[in-house]
Amino acid sequence: MITVSGARETARARLTTKRAAWATAVHPEPVLTIPLKPPSEREMLADQRTAERWAQDWAAVTGAAVDWETRSWHSIGRQRIPVRLVLASPDEVASFVGGDELRQWRSLRRRVARLRTVIADDVTRSDEVAAAMRRSAEQLLRYTDDEFEDVLHGTRWLIDNPVRGLRPRQLPIRGVDTKWFSAHRGILSALHRAATGQDGLGIVDSDPLVRLRVLDDALAVGGIAELAAPASALARLRCTPRAVMVFENLESVLALPAWPGAIAIHGSGYAVDVIGSLPWVQQRPVLYWGDLDSNGFAILSRLRTHHSDVRSVLMDQDTLLGYRDMWVREPTPNRGVFAALTGTEERALKRIRDEGDVRLEQERIEWAAALEALRRAWDELG
Repeated sequence: MITVSGARETARARLTTKRAAWATAVHPEPVLTIPLKPPSEREMLADQRTAERWAQDWAAVTGAAVDWETRSWHSIGRQRIPVRLVLASPDEVASFVGGDELRQWRSLRRRVARLRTVIADDVTRSDEVAAAMRRSAEQLLRYTDDEFEDVLHGTRWLIDNPVRGLRPRQLPIRGVDTKWFSAHRGILSALHRAATGQDGLGIVDSDPLVRLRVLDDALAVGGIAELAAPASALARLRCTPRAVMVFENLESVLALPAWPGAIAIHGSGYAVDVIGSLPWVQQRPVLYWGDLDSNGFAILSRLRTHHSDVRSVLMDQDTLLGYRDMWVREPTPNRGVFAALTGTEERALKRIRDEGDVRLEQERIEWAAALEALRRAWDELG
């Protein structure tokens, strides 16, 4: 027998997973039917009091359609019992669930309606607007009323006023500063794109900075041994290191000692796209050291698409297994296939995945052991 509370949990789960789609659909379909699994005659005879309370609980339900049927049983005669709960609309599902979920549903539905009224002037783009709102539904729910009004106002203003070529600081939207725009840029851009069909706002951004250390004084430009600059500026450097070391971890870059012929670069995340394309880096071999996890290997493989001579350090199965007690779980594993890995690296990645998407961070490896491995790899460059 499905109890009222059990059906409510089923409805709550469905509402949680479907509310974004339901709130943004113009005509949502009938949404939920729950069979109540009524007792058989034998079950009724075994515990008639429980069965009667179960039926009474369903009889007390209001605001939702409960289908009843009459059963004729040899031992207890004709009995009218509930057989299914039919919730024909998202509103009925939310009302049946009640509590915070009902309040959230009503809030989301109101906000979607406001957005649709304010930004969906072009009916030919209503599907795109609905899709953008659906993807942003959880964020819309998290806003306070004041925050939502600010986002609504900002979106409408951006739709009506071209801003291509402006920097965030130049946006003449009352109450909008750079910090606010950065925090809400994702949803503003998504809604603007959906409503206008334009690819991006055209806001001018600062180039990301790449941080590097020159470990050999003879290579320092103007005596500067450490700097952070846009890739366009770094590309103009005239330097000839023997090799370049690229580390995923900034502290590892900063901890390196003086090293003849070496320049070390912080390859944070997918900044390797930029690093691997620098002309003076292209001319020298690269030693790459990243976290031993799926994303570390994804970055390594990506770097090799930009540079023909990249050699990994401490990214092998022996290193992984030697620090088993330091493993943690990788929060968002990369499931991709990385074509540019060597056989040794592929075996390490397979072991990482076979062990349940584990992760060995660079800083878990003793610094003395890391330096020794780096020096061996450096000597093998020839």
